[in-house]
Amino acid sequence: MTANPRANPDIPDSVNDCCQWLRSQPGIDNDEVNQGLQAVAILQTLGMDDQGCVAALLHCAVPIEFLDAAKLTKQFEPPIISLYQGVYQLQKLSSFSRLGDGHVDSETNEDNLRKMLITMVDDVRVVLIKLADQLRLLRGARDKSREYQNHLSQLTLDLFAPLANRLGIWQLKWEMEDFALRYSDPEVYRQLAAQLDEKREAREQYIQSLIDALRSSLNDMGISSEIYGRPKHIYSIWKKMRQKGLSFENLWDIRAVRIVVESVAECYSVLGVVHTLWRHLPGEFDDYIATPKANGYRSIHTVVIGPEDKSVEVQIRTREMHEENELGIAAHWRYKERRHEEESIDSKVLWLRQLLEWKQELSDTDSLAEAFRERVENRRVYVFTPKGTVIDLPEGATPIDFAYAIHTEVGHSTRGARVNGKMVPLGYHLKTGDQVQIQTVKSAAPSRDWLRPDLEYIRTQRARTRIQQWFKHKDYDHNLAEGRSMLERELGRLGLEDLGYDRVAEHTPFARTEDLLAALGAGDYKLSRALLPFKRELERRTEPVIEERRSKPAARSNALRVNGVGNLLTTMARCCQPVPGDHIVGYITAGRGVTIHNQRCRNIQDLPKNSQNRLIEVEWGGDAAAAYPVEVLLSAYHRSGILHDITQVLKDSKIDLLKVNMETDSENIARVTLRLEVSGIKTLSRALGQLSKIQNVLDVKRVTN
Repeated sequence: MTANPRANPDIPDSVNDCCQWLRSQPGIDNDEVNQGLQAVAILQTLGMDDQGCVAALLHCAVPIEFLDAAKLTKQFEPPIISLYQGVYQLQKLSSFSRLGDGHVDSETNEDNLRKMLITMVDDVRVVLIKLADQLRLLRGARDKSREYQNHLSQLTLDLFAPLANRLGIWQLKWEMEDFALRYSDPEVYRQLAAQLDEKREAREQYIQSLIDALRSSLNDMGISSEIYGRPKHIYSIWKKMRQKGLSFENLWDIRAVRIVVESVAECYSVLGVVHTLWRHLPGEFDDYIATPKANGYRSIHTVVIGPEDKSVEVQIRTREMHEENELGIAAHWRYKERRHEEESIDSKVLWLRQLLEWKQELSDTDSLAEAFRERVENRRVYVFTPKGTVIDLPEGATPIDFAYAIHTEVGHSTRGARVNGKMVPLGYHLKTGDQVQIQTVKSAAPSRDWLRPDLEYIRTQRARTRIQQWFKHKDYDHNLAEGRSMLERELGRLGLEDLGYDRVAEHTPFARTEDLLAALGAGDYKLSRALLPFKRELERRTEPVIEERRSKPAARSNALRVNGVGNLLTTMARCCQPVPGDHIVGYITAGRGVTIHNQRCRNIQDLPKNSQNRLIEVEWGGDAAAAYPVEVLLSAYHRSGILHDITQVLKDSKIDLLKVNMETDSENIARVTLRLEVSGIKTLSRALGQLSKIQNVLDVKRVTN
C-alpha cells in the first residue's frame, strides 16, 4: 500500500479523503489505516457504498474511545457515524460467543446470539462491515500466536461464518471457514490441501473435457451460457467427510461444474441436456429454484456419472441467482443501482429477520406459512445472563419468564431482579440487549399471583406450566384452603359474594366443590374460567348505561327493564351503587319511581316484611353507557407518592376519579377511599387488578354497604 492513497484510482474519493484525515491525526498508526483499506477492498467486492467503506476504515483505524463524538461528527456525516457506532456495538456483543451458563446448550446460545445481532442491527451494512473486518483479521493472522489463531477461528466458526451463511454471502463464508480450519487444525488442513493438489492437473483436464461437451451441446440449442469448474473449499470437504464418514477418495463432489444462463427456463433446459449426456445419480438431486433454501439460495444441483465412471456435481443457475448466491444480501445494492429501484435497504433487513425466524421453526411446523404467522404474532427479545448467555424470549417477557428459561428451580426461588444493574419489578417487560440478574431465596416457592393474567407477571407458557405443576404437587388440603381463599377474595373483590361456592362449582367440570377449590389452589383451573359463565350471563344481558352527571339527574327510561311494567322513572341507589354486571332488584318508592339496588345490599336484606311487596324484578337494559360510580377501598403501607401512583394507574386505565380520601393510622397503614366511574364489572375487575400491583398495596376491594 503506497503512502499516498490517491495513487490508487480504485479507492473512492471519500475513502481517500478519510485516509488523509486519519493520517493527519496524532496517535493514529499508518499501519492501522492500511488495515482499514484491506477491509474496504473486501467490501468493494460486495458492492458496498462509499458511506459503508468510510465507516469500515474508521472502525479498523480508530478505537471508538480515541476520538470524541464531537470531533467525529464535525468531520463525517451522520450516516457514517451511525454505521461506525453500530459496528462498535456489534464488536462488543460478539465477545459473548461460546460462553455457557450451565443450563443453556452452547449451540442454542450461539444461534440465539446470531439472531440477536440481526435483531439489534437496523442497517445490514453494519453486519457486512464486521464480516469484512473479521475476514481481514483472518487473512492477517498467519504470523500470530497459536492462542490468538485458535480464538479467532473459534469465534469465526461459532458466529461470523454462520452469520455470513444466513446472509447468503458465500464469497465471505467459504474463505472464513477455510482460514478457521487452517488455524484450528493445521495438520488436517495441510493433508487435505495436499490431496487436492496431488491430482489437480488431471482433475482440471477431466473437468475441461466435460465443459467442452456441455458447451457444444448448449451452443447447438442456442443457449448462451458461462461454464466453469467450481472450486472446492477445504473446510466444506472436511465437514462432509466428518458428517458422512467418507474418505477423501470416496467424495463424489470433488469434481464440480457450474453453469450460468440467462433465464429460469434455460436452467431446466440445461438440466435436460446434462441428464441426456450422462446418467444422473439417484437421490442426489436438489431443486433450490423451486424450493429455495431458508437464506434465499437458489440453484439446481445434480450429480451425474461422467466419463470413466467418475461422479461430477453440476450446479445450474441464472446470472442473477449466481450474484445473489455469492453476495447474498449485499447483491441488492448492485441491483438497486442497476435498476434504479426505490426499494429500501430496511425492507431487506426485515426480510432477513423473518428468514432467521422461519428457519428455526420449520422443523416444528407443517408449513412455512404457519411458521411465519407464529413468529410475526410473537415477536422476540434477546437478553443476557450475567455470564453472557443469550436467552430468547417472546416480546413482553418478564424477569420471571427469564428465570424459568434458565432453570425451573431458579424460577421457583425468584424474589427479585436486576436489569442492567438496577432493581426492577418482577413484572418489568424485558428489552433486547438487557442483562438480567435474578435474586433468589433458598427454599422459596412461586407466588400464586404470578398466574393471574391481570397482573401480567408472566408471558411464556413454560413459566406458567412450571408454576402450575409446582402448585399441583402441593398438599391437597393446602390447595383446598388456598383455592377457597382465592375464590372468596375474588368474589368479594367483584362484589359477587352472593353466588356461593356450590353455585360456581355447578358450572365447572368438577363433581365436588372441594375438587374445584383444590384445583384453583393448585393452579390447574383458572379462577377467571370458573367465573366466566356468570360474567357471560351478566354481560349478555348488560349494555352499560351512562349515569348522568350530578348536573344532569337521573331518569333513564331505556337503561333498565322493569319486568311486567311499562317505562318507569328509575334511580340508582347511593347506598350500594350497582354497576352493570351486578344482580339487581328494584324498590318502588313514593314519588321517586323505582330505586335500583344490588340484591345483596344491606338495606334490601334488612327490609321489613311489610315492605318486601314493594320489591320488583328489574334487569339491565340495552342503552350504551360510559360510566357508573363505584366506591373502592385501598389499603397500603404509607409511603411518599402513593397517591400519585394511584391516580396514574387510573389515568392509564382511562377511569375517571371523582373523589379520593386518605387516612393513615398509627401503624402507618393508609386507607384510601376512591370514588370511580366504571362502565361495568369487567372494567372494575381490571382496575382493581392494576391497583393491586402498586408498590406497598396490601388490599383493594369494592365497597358496598
